[in-house]
Amino acid sequence: METLKIIIPTDFSVQAEFAYLMVQRLEEKTAIDIHFLHVLNVPDTVTLDSAGNIQTCGEIDVNYVTKQKDIAERKLANLKVLYGDHINTHLVLGKTTDAILKFTESNHFDLIVMGTKGASGLKEKLSGSETQIIARKSKTPLLSLMCDRSDLQIRNILLVHNFSQPAKENLVLMQKLIKAFDPKMHLLQITSGSVDAEKAKVEAQMIQFAELNGISNFQCHLINDKDVENGVVHFNQMINMDIVCIGTHGKGGLFHQSATEKLINHLFKPIISFHLNN
Repeated sequence: METLKIIIPTDFSVQAEFAYLMVQRLEEKTAIDIHFLHVLNVPDTVTLDSAGNIQTCGEIDVNYVTKQKDIAERKLANLKVLYGDHINTHLVLGKTTDAILKFTESNHFDLIVMGTKGASGLKEKLSGSETQIIARKSKTPLLSLMCDRSDLQIRNILLVHNFSQPAKENLVLMQKLIKAFDPKMHLLQITSGSVDAEKAKVEAQMIQFAELNGISNFQCHLINDKDVENGVVHFNQMINMDIVCIGTHGKGGLFHQSATEKLINHLFKPIISFHLNN
């Protein structure tokens, strides 16, 4: 059985617990190597030496950082008590999102799983949630969720995409989920034009996409809506999906509204985001 190497960034909140419960659901069907990562959020001038001692340039109290490190290490040790010795725990120093991205890439994880509180209003426009930023920058697929989904049955997975130029995408994780859970894939494209006029063409493109990406058990959907976010929400009201998958070009922030990031912040569904090849 193929093993999924999963990292769960944790701040020891209930959202991190939701992430672990979701991973447990995945673990029922496939072997998983679970790693918890806690980032001690400190400036770049604070480092660990080879012996694990805190080093600073003098602007931050070493004793304060050492105490925070000790507290975090005790909490990480407690995770092993709660969840078992099979989990791995890690502590790194740095800026939270940058440290998560660096650790994930350097250790070649298959999936990041994060619970999120979401974001709205000015916070969303200026910075967004940490989960949103990870989705924007990470080359590793991200599974995000806002609530406890330990009761989730993975039978229907929604793939939201623009199928106008069918190509082989980076769907390695999705292939592993298909192999483990044997769900029906629902291919969805949202259009602002006429569904009747575009349907035959789009379905032909979806079929070609499915062939290129090794998807056999699937259903095609084309709906009209004002944008991707509303289309996904309205589609789920009509046909309830278990997981939503959506690609991102890695753009976002104040001057670019990413549909993927908006869904992460607003949709109460587990969402897998992945970087598109083009």
